[in-house]
Amino acid sequence: MPAVALPEDVRDRIARLSVGAFGLVEGSLAGLHKSPYQGFSVEFAQHREYTWGDELRHVDWKVFARTDRHYVKQYEEETNLQATIVLDQSESMLYRGSRAQASKYEYAATLAAGLAFVLLRQQDAAGLVLFDDQVRRRLPPSAHPAQLRNMTSAMAEVELRAETTAGPVLHQLADELTRRGVVFIISDLLFPRAQLLDGLKHLRHKRHDVVVLQVVDPDELSFPFEDMTRFEGLEVPRALLVDPRALRQGYLEALGEFLREVEAACTEARADHVRMDTGAPVGVALARFLSQRLGRRGRG
Repeated sequence: MPAVALPEDVRDRIARLSVGAFGLVEGSLAGLHKSPYQGFSVEFAQHREYTWGDELRHVDWKVFARTDRHYVKQYEEETNLQATIVLDQSESMLYRGSRAQASKYEYAATLAAGLAFVLLRQQDAAGLVLFDDQVRRRLPPSAHPAQLRNMTSAMAEVELRAETTAGPVLHQLADELTRRGVVFIISDLLFPRAQLLDGLKHLRHKRHDVVVLQVVDPDELSFPFEDMTRFEGLEVPRALLVDPRALRQGYLEALGEFLREVEAACTEARADHVRMDTGAPVGVALARFLSQRLGRRGRG
């Protein structure tokens, strides 16, 4: 099946995200800690004795109080967070129902831009991977101010292809991401759950913090269709003319099973899972996610 180019109006909106991301995030995140991800890549490793020239901010004063000797904390990483945003550009992401704020791809790209904006504002590094059945485009993590523009340009230039095969992509990333960091996977997850579980486990084995943002359309959740409807496959070249009322119960049961399997796979792999409904304003959804994640870290 030939590749499907991103519609021109969607391409234009995504290309402007580098300008709009500030407004998307800044107002919604008012009052949050300025760095909700701060500390992810700065983990204590061991102590060593203080030597002349060491910075006093690294002295462990609690140890000094107990031992009357100066020891300095050493860390595994003393650089900022490195995050990689893995974005699904498969053809199923083109879908947009009547109640959605945007197509699944446009919504996902806006989430990616908002995350990148937050990371770069904190002087952390953000990278991008675009994939369907393989990695199609990759921008290595960077904290350069131009990175947001580079990412949105890349997201606006995609051709949405036939299907998703995420397993090999996640394994490839786990092998290639040599430095520990955060991996955000943004997708509708319409591929076998075994692929998801194996890929997540591989990333977690390499000690990455993994967050799965599952993008769903309101139509997918409620199946609101009433009249005879022609359903066309986005990732398979098939079409069916059916009475949706006869299918609704079976569809909703299958959907419930699918969502439970996704949540179970993420739980088993110890990855965070958040469902993003494209019917909700993307700024509100992103702010809620960041607030909840910050709250969990604070309680932890």
